Amino acid sequence: MARLYADEEYPYPVVEFLRWRHDVLTVQEAGKANQRISDRDVLAFATSSKRAVITQNRKDFFRLHRIQPVHAGIIACTNDRDWEALANRIHIAIIVESDLQGKLIRVVRPARSP
Repeated sequence: MARLYADEEYPYPVVEFLRWRHDVLTVQEAGKANQRISDRDVLAFATSSKRAVITQNRKDFFRLHRIQPVHAGIIACTNDRDWEALANRIHIAIIVESDLQGKLIRVVRPARSP
């Protein structure tokens, strides 16, 4: 079971599906919502809590990973309104890794068939 920290805009339905298999804390549950907390501070809190960040804010967290590679993990996802499918892809990406420490994991929505 992975320990995850969902950033402020992360879709709550995905969090609920992930909780079937992982320990997920949201920014709101941590009492840090609506405070304009920087992405750097989100990552710092997650790291100090030994939690990997899950986010759809890919560009900013890719940059943070490059400049601050010591963290508890970053799982950056593309948007997908199929919440359960997204949660399953995240779960699979997590179990493939033996440790999330310092890793940037990309979870992308599969291409749609014509």
